[in-house]
Formats: sequence, structure tokens, C-alpha cells
Amino acid sequence: MKSNHLMWIALFVASLSALTSRAQQADPNPQPDSRYKVDILIVVGHPDDDSEVAAYVAKLIEQQHKTVAVVYGTRGNSGGNAAGPEQSKALADIREMEARHSLASYGIQNAWFLHGSDTPGGDVLHSLEVWGHGKSLEEVVRLVRITRPEVIMTWMPNYVVGENHDDHQASGVLATEAFDLAANPLAFPEQVEAPRNRLGINNYGEGLRPWQPKKIYYFTDANHFEFLKGAGPEYPTSDISPSRKIPYSKVAAEAWGGFYKTQNDFTDAQLKEFSEMPIRLIFGKSLVGGTTTGDVFEGIAANPIPYVRARGYQLADSTEVSLELGGPWSFYRQFWAAHNIEQIGKLYAPEAQVAPGETLWVPLIIRNDTDNQAQVTLHSTLPAGWSQQPNAMQYAVGPHDYYSVQLFINPAASQKGTWQNLTWNAESNGKKVGEVSLHVNVTSNGLPQ
Repeated sequence: MKSNHLMWIALFVASLSALTSRAQQADPNPQPDSRYKVDILIVVGHPDDDSEVAAYVAKLIEQQHKTVAVVYGTRGNSGGNAAGPEQSKALADIREMEARHSLASYGIQNAWFLHGSDTPGGDVLHSLEVWGHGKSLEEVVRLVRITRPEVIMTWMPNYVVGENHDDHQASGVLATEAFDLAANPLAFPEQVEAPRNRLGINNYGEGLRPWQPKKIYYFTDANHFEFLKGAGPEYPTSDISPSRKIPYSKVAAEAWGGFYKTQNDFTDAQLKEFSEMPIRLIFGKSLVGGTTTGDVFEGIAANPIPYVRARGYQLADSTEVSLELGGPWSFYRQFWAAHNIEQIGKLYAPEAQVAPGETLWVPLIIRNDTDNQAQVTLHSTLPAGWSQQPNAMQYAVGPHDYYSVQLFINPAASQKGTWQNLTWNAESNGKKVGEVSLHVNVTSNGLPQ
């Protein structure tokens, strides 16, 4: 009798132990939605910008089974319409569908469109202002966390001669910032807040996970590529698609010419030339090693990597009076250093373009990092026949302050189609304190500066 009693007690304890063990076992941790995980996230300004790398990406998708998604900074709400009378918001609706159909033609299923307005011009700060820099950055960081890309590809953040739309540059700035922020839980922390009840309604907390991309590459529409030799990997567009039996250059040409009917930027000959050019990528940075000109996926493994902090803004160590180009040139000098991509600034000397009969805007900054007020005289050296307003002026700059100078310059019509050098010198107390130069192409690309 006693042994039966002890047996029942033992069975009860064992059952209680099993129940306790089961009660302590939590449900599996919900993982991010795998449907949107990509190998490459392309971040660009407008519908059709993805055409810059379409031939390369089409081959990756078909032959290497890579997954790719695209983020557009705008929905293309301005510009001419070669297909119909629709403009403004209606044009944006049409261009969004054109983009989705074009992407699908070479294997991209997912695309997102930000809320930026198409902002024709060449000054990146203009687009960032119009788009709402902070709001747009929040959206790009969110999409990096949703798609969890191994590699980001985007427009080069630099002010160079070519079409070089300021929306292109803005997308490159946002993509670079998102590369460095998406794994930081203090960047838009509401995005990585776990929802209290993910199956409920009226919830808060977006439930995303921090994510660190491994590499970032840039591309550019600059009209002079000689400075890009060795700046990154280069891929031919002549390889043949096994399924379609045509070169990937033609796949890209059809993706543009067959779907972007509202945009009439290319003749057939221009489209052929554009699509058959090699894909030139510019190495931004890698957190997993590899070489500048090595394959995009060199060094990339499937496992996530931890957050890597970028250098960030650092105040220049100066006790002098100095002169520098302002506006986008000044912004980029600080931006490249802050994001550890200083090599981008070494590809091109500062440059701009202006058509005969138009006015070139040149912002300069006189900095005074001394403890006393400085009197600074500015002198310009312009090509023959050029004029500037205002001309030589003297500026009073307070201690540890700066003076933003706005110059407006008209080129000589006789120099159309040439490159010219413009130089400015600053003097203070009879001593030269700074010099800056700008390389200017006397031509037009149809965009306001």
C-alpha cells in the first residue's frame, strides 16, 4: 500500500514537472517577413532611373537568382508627357505603373515610391528641402529594414556635369545615410519597437529589426567617365540571356523603350548606345572586405553582421581665415568624410555647367576661425568675356563665424562647348588666406542650376 502511494506521488511530481517545463517554453520568435528580403536594394530618384543598371541586374536575377527591389524617391510627377495630356499627379500615377511594368519585364517584383516631388535642378540641397530630408530618410531606413539588403546601389552623391539631376543626388544621399543608420536602434526607434500584440488592432510599434547592409555602390550619369577607371567593378552588357536569346543590353533597352512611353528622352540610336555601354559601378564602401574593383558580391555571406558606426560629422581643426566653395560643394565635403566615402570626392574636381546666355550661381563661404573680426577681400579670375556680380568686395566676418557669398556669373557666348576654369582668391591683412577653383563646362543640359 505504501509503495503504491509513493508511486502515485512520483507520477504526480513527474507530470507537474512536465507541465511546468511546457509552460516555460515560449512560442518561436517571429522572424521578419521573408517575402521582401533582397540581395540588392536600388535607391533612385525617378521612375526609369533603374535603367542605369538594368542590364547588369537582369543578368543577376536570371543567372544567379538574386532578388532585387527598387525605391524611387519620387513618382515622376513633372516633365513632359510623350504619350498623352496627363500631367502632375495624374502623370505620377501613370509613371508609377510604367515603372512597375518595366521592372517586371526583367524580373523585379517589388518597388516602393516615396513622397518626394520631382524637383528639376542640380543642387542636392534643393531636393532634400522639397522632399523633406528627415521624412524621406525615415522612409528609406524603414525600407532597408524591411528588405534587409546585402548590397545597396544608388546614384553617386556628387555635383558633376551631366544630367546629374538633384533628385538623383538626393537619392544617393538618403541611401548612404540609411546604410549607416538602419542598424542603429536609436535611429527612428519606433520602427524597431516590438508590437505589444502583433495579431491585434490599434497597435503601435512597427516590429522591424535593425539591419546592417554590407556594401554600397554608386553609379552616375556624368558625361565624362575617364575619371572612373578603377573606381569600381565594370560589367559588360553584351552577355546573352539564356531564356530570351538576346543580349542583356537589349533586355534593358526594351525595359525602357517598351514601357516608359511618357518619357521621350532617347532616339533609337541613343537608346542603343546607352544600353550597350558597360555598367560602371563606383565602390562606396564594404563592411565585409573585398577589393574596389572586385565583384559586387565578393566577401558577402548569408549571415547578418552587426552595426558599424560611420565616422559622423567632425568639426574642422582650424584657427585661420579660409575660403571654400559653398552650397552643395561644401555639403559634400562634409558628407563624404562623415560617411567614410572620401574617395568619391577625389574622382572629380569641383565642376559645374552653364549655357551661354544663362547665369551660373557660385556660392562661396568665407570662414573666420580666429578670435577676432576679419576683413576679407575677394578677388576673381575669370575667362575673357565673362562677367560677375557682385565684383570684388570686402567682407567683415566676425570671430568664429562665416559669411555666405552669392556670386552670379555670365559666360562668354564665344566659348560655347568648351571647359573653362574660374578662380577666386581671398586676402586678409595683406595676406592670401584662401583660393578655390571651379571647372565649368559651357553647355546646357536642360535643367535649371
